[in-house]
Amino acid sequence: MITTTEEMKQAMIARIENNFTYHAPKNDQLARYQLIRDTAKTFALLLIDNTPASREQSLALTQIEDAVMWGNASIARNE
Repeated sequence: MITTTEEMKQAMIARIENNFTYHAPKNDQLARYQLIRDTAKTFALLLIDNTPASREQSLALTQIEDAVMWGNASIARNE
């Protein structure tokens, strides 16, 4: 448990070091990255087929891209 300001600072520095470091894929990570991308692509195509071209559609697609990025980052940074 972090209790002091210095411990909080050191924990944040460790997090920054991890977040800004290349994490080579290992074990089944490549397959899981691809599964996330493929599933997101299916959803994005569903949105294109079922919603009118609009700012809202564009934002929805951007959010899907964000979800893929953060999902894959979760795997890379935390395993």
